Amino acid sequence: MTSTFTPPGLARFNDLEERAALAALHEACASMTWVRRLTAARPYATADQLYAASDAALAELTAADLAEAMAGHPPIGRPRPGDPASAREQRGMAGASEELKAEMLELNLAYQEKFGHVFLICATGLTGERMRDAVKERIGNAPEREREIVRTELGKINRIRLARLVEEDA
Repeated sequence: MTSTFTPPGLARFNDLEERAALAALHEACASMTWVRRLTAARPYATADQLYAASDAALAELTAADLAEAMAGHPPIGRPRPGDPASAREQRGMAGASEELKAEMLELNLAYQEKFGHVFLICATGLTGERMRDAVKERIGNAPEREREIVRTELGKINRIRLARLVEEDA
C-alpha cells in the first residue's frame, strides 16, 4: 500500500495562499520565474517532488533570470544586515581574520568586475579559506563555464533553503 502522508511542513507550504507561497519562495530565491513555476506546481506530495521541480525550473532560467536570482545574494563576507539566512549560510566567514576578510573583499570586487555579478557559492559548511580558494579558482573561468557553475551553486542553495522551508516545525 502506498502512503499518502505529506510531511507537516510541506503540507503547510502546499496550503499557503498564493501570495504567501510566492513570498516564502522569494525568500529562498530572488528569481520570480523560479518562484512562479514552483508556486504553480503545488501541491507537492513529497519534498523530493519539490526539489525536482526546483531543479527543473532552475535549469530553464534565462541569463536574465539567473541575474535576478544572484542579485538576491550578498557578497561573501558581507551578509545582509538583519538577514539570518545569509548570516547562517556565510558562518564560515564570521570568525575569519581581518586579513582574510579584506582579501575576500578584493576577490569579490575582482570577480564582480569580470563577470558582472556577485560571486555565488553554496557557503553552508565552508570555511572562509575554502570560499577564498574557490573564488581564486573560479575567477579564471570563461563566462559560459562560470554561469553553469553559478547555476549549480544556486541549485544547492535553493535546496537547502527549500528544505528549511518545508521541514521546519510550525
